[in-house]
Amino acid sequence: MATKAAAVLLTVPGPDGDREVRLTSPDKIYFPEPGITKREVVEYYLAVVDPLLRVLRERPTNLKRYPDGVEGEPFYSKRLPKGAPAYTETARVTFPSGRTADSLCPTEPAVLLWAANMGTFDFHPWPVRRADTDRPDELRIDLDPQPGTDFADARAVAAVLREVLDEAGLVGWPKTSGGRGIHVFCRIRPEWDFVDVRHAVIALARRVCERLPDAATVDWWKEERGERIFLDYNQAARDRTIASAWSVRGRPRATVSMPVTWDDLPDVEPEDFDVRTVPGIYAERGDPHAEMDAHAGGIETALEWYAADPRGEMPYPPEYPKMAGEPMRVQPSRARNPQPGQ
Repeated sequence: MATKAAAVLLTVPGPDGDREVRLTSPDKIYFPEPGITKREVVEYYLAVVDPLLRVLRERPTNLKRYPDGVEGEPFYSKRLPKGAPAYTETARVTFPSGRTADSLCPTEPAVLLWAANMGTFDFHPWPVRRADTDRPDELRIDLDPQPGTDFADARAVAAVLREVLDEAGLVGWPKTSGGRGIHVFCRIRPEWDFVDVRHAVIALARRVCERLPDAATVDWWKEERGERIFLDYNQAARDRTIASAWSVRGRPRATVSMPVTWDDLPDVEPEDFDVRTVPGIYAERGDPHAEMDAHAGGIETALEWYAADPRGEMPYPPEYPKMAGEPMRVQPSRARNPQPGQ
């Protein structure tokens, strides 16, 4: 009978000296296809803990946990899990329903290793800091390939998005999603609420679609998107989060959501970046997004574009309360062909 591997103690620098983080079941297989163990995932996070903490520091963060590995059923921890170490800190967030929660707020490296030992693959930070959880300091655009499209199509759309961001006075920082998509983040001044930031994303996305009508779409209803890249503006809505840079994704090959430069983007593929390759890439090249905080911009121009557009508001996700100015949340085919009795 195989014996269970003993727990391992990892030494992690802390604000007042080293901390020890306990790694349990280190030989448990998390990714069967490449044979990646829990130890490898946790050690991956130890290798990239500095740039990851730079991404997550002071942000309320949801944990997407896979305690049984990639083939098990994942779940989100939106509240600080029970049994968290005394050094973990929280930030209070308000959901669209009005309910509140105390979410994990990373402030030091040991927190991230503890979360990884809890089965966390990807970290999903809110686009806000703890000092003001109602005003985002990060504008995020998710380029989501639809059936019939792939990463190469997302790259082409991202190039036009970069042009539009430049016209709006914003600096975009691209990263692979870990799958077929691309995420582009912009640092902004925390002067606007979630509604304003979402409107800015809608305006930016519409401009991209006007230039690439056959390649990009903002249509919320899947039946209208076709074989185009969907610019998911609702990822800017309150309580919607995107996997952070450096996060391991729940995919068979243990790919990583990797920050890249605009110059690198045309030549990379999502499969270039995984738990085993990224530590070496980071050691050699450093963090391509290290200077993001130095480029905070404003969304005034994008909001002017939104205000001048007669199309106005767009649908929110179905779990949200009815929002001001929002059109009906009914898919177009149902609206055109009402069911009997309607």
